[in-house]
Amino acid sequence: MEVVMKMEIKETTMVKPATETPRHVLWTSNLDQMVPKYIHIPTIHFYKPLSSVTDEGFFDPVKLKDALSKVLVPFYPVAGRLVDSSNPNGDRIEIDCNGEGVSLWWLKPTLWLMILPSPKLRALVPIVEYSIDISSHPLLLLQVL
Repeated sequence: MEVVMKMEIKETTMVKPATETPRHVLWTSNLDQMVPKYIHIPTIHFYKPLSSVTDEGFFDPVKLKDALSKVLVPFYPVAGRLVDSSNPNGDRIEIDCNGEGVSLWWLKPTLWLMILPSPKLRALVPIVEYSIDISSHPLLLLQVL
């Protein structure tokens, strides 16, 4: 199976909640403690535009950013960051609900030829630099083509 992709980065931005959200720290569950702290779960979703929508109007960046900022208000912990616990043992990962936002990348495919499935699809998942402190990474990274 063959996948050929070339991408041009059009925009990268941090989308924050539309209104101010509560500032506090949430404990993660015991199950979350079993997962390595330096991990994002990669998923790829493909959506076909409605026949009435032009390519330019599909996933309109302005509308998507606006909708994302609004949905981050009730789901405000997603706009936070993971931090090491402030307890004496320092052995628990927590979510700092600080409203820093989620990462949104806007890419434009300049060449797209695909026959599924292919391991090359991994190139569509945002790259995260895990060698730096976990508190500098958004909990959610989105990349739109």
